[in-house]
Amino acid sequence: MRVYVARHGETTWNLAGRYQGRLESPLSPLGERQADALADAMAELGVRRVISSPLGRCMETARPTATRQNSALETDALLLEIAHGTWEGRMRDEIAANDPLRYHAWRNDPANVGFEGGETLVDVRDRWRTFAASLRPDVPTLVVTHDAVVRVALVEGTGGALGGFWDARVANGAFAEFDVDANGWRLIVDHHDTHLGALKVSVEGQAL
Repeated sequence: MRVYVARHGETTWNLAGRYQGRLESPLSPLGERQADALADAMAELGVRRVISSPLGRCMETARPTATRQNSALETDALLLEIAHGTWEGRMRDEIAANDPLRYHAWRNDPANVGFEGGETLVDVRDRWRTFAASLRPDVPTLVVTHDAVVRVALVEGTGGALGGFWDARVANGAFAEFDVDANGWRLIVDHHDTHLGALKVSVEGQAL
């Protein structure tokens, strides 16, 4: 059965370059249009079930698909973004200046970084593995989550190590495609974004 794992649409804090983590930030107007474009793509793919991180930006992204398919919008806390701890709510450039060693390690050796008051990528991987093992889809399913979770899902899908965390392509409103059966998850396509058209945005300025 196909499962589509999407990152939420662009948020106002994505635009500002501010770390979000577990804090709330709304979709930007462009992010809202990305959510509608994702719903169009999911309708074509026959999605009948929608599961989201409980944070608002993911639920706002998932809701158009659920509404269009007349499906319940389920939430699962296992899909929450990595907890950035003391970085949350702060600007990327501020972090780079004031916590340079951790920032450098996060960008270059992410598997070995722990956030003060937050999580590690091993924590995120453990959450993802628990979610993936528990999901037994009997209809095509959309999962809407966050950048770090999508990246970990892609690392797991390719059998790679967490050191390759930054190698994946992950964009607002884009999604990966998996086939899920009793034997586990098999990655089919790592990055679908043609449905976004002119709504594609660069993530270079975002605080990831």
